[in-house]
Amino acid sequence: MGAAGEQGVRIGLSAVVIALRDGKACVLTTTGDDGSAALPFGPFDPTRDRTFELALRAFVTAQTGFRLGFVEQLYTFGDLGRASPRATPGPERHREVSVGYLALTADSADAPLSEARWTPVLDFFPWEDRREGAGASIAPLLESLRAWAAGDARRLARIDSLFATGAGQRWNEGRVLDRYELLYEAGMVAEASRDLDRPTPDVAPGLPMVSDHRRILATGLGRLRSKLKYRPVLFDLMPQTFTLSGLQAAAEAVAGLSLHKQNFRRGVERTGLVEATGRLSSATGGRPAELFRVIDGDLSTGEALGLPLPALR
Repeated sequence: MGAAGEQGVRIGLSAVVIALRDGKACVLTTTGDDGSAALPFGPFDPTRDRTFELALRAFVTAQTGFRLGFVEQLYTFGDLGRASPRATPGPERHREVSVGYLALTADSADAPLSEARWTPVLDFFPWEDRREGAGASIAPLLESLRAWAAGDARRLARIDSLFATGAGQRWNEGRVLDRYELLYEAGMVAEASRDLDRPTPDVAPGLPMVSDHRRILATGLGRLRSKLKYRPVLFDLMPQTFTLSGLQAAAEAVAGLSLHKQNFRRGVERTGLVEATGRLSSATGGRPAELFRVIDGDLSTGEALGLPLPALR
């Protein structure tokens, strides 16, 4: 039998669990062996586990103390040459393949287990926060990217397209993974330095993660941002009652965009998904604001539309 046949495959499961906490979109993390942040992850045992999802739910609860609600499968990760999530330790030369899942929760209480915590998603991808515009903060990042491109027209076009630096180009908040992959290819994230075993001259801002977990998180955030527009997933992150200002702040925290207040509210009203409760909230610290709730019904149907994201220009 050849080397490829001897290598075998080992399957791991990774969970991107997102909640809103203190006005920020946060992801549930644990601590990896090297001290870096990690997603909750663990092995799939085909002799013991009946389904991927049941195994995922069991080890997320074991590692963090949280019980997952709705989850959906993201993608299967296992590129050769990249440190993929380790399913189990050991000397076996197994090819590691990870199945990623996205989970949303309105429960952002402190993690029951001390090794688990809520970490702001944009701490891992600070270039994804456009609420104050492109800003000078990413200027050094773009400068390093262009130096890496070194006059290569195709690379320069990718930079301009993904970071919306070219004339007439618009920022696409859903392309989180594409931007991370560009920075990885350019050797500007710590994970690239680790995987390629070479020093990284210019490291992009943002917290690194163990193994391939930042790539999986980028996939999850991109999926969530894209779904905001065509499915009412934002309500899975909201409490039972909320103000429209709170709903807008939640959308901005996830999308990384500053939204036009009047256009956002008009768009929410057009969806027909929320109704006034007749009660007011004074939690805003200013003038009491009206509380709303989601109208009873199945938000998972094709008839339930997403929320508008009318960004300020």
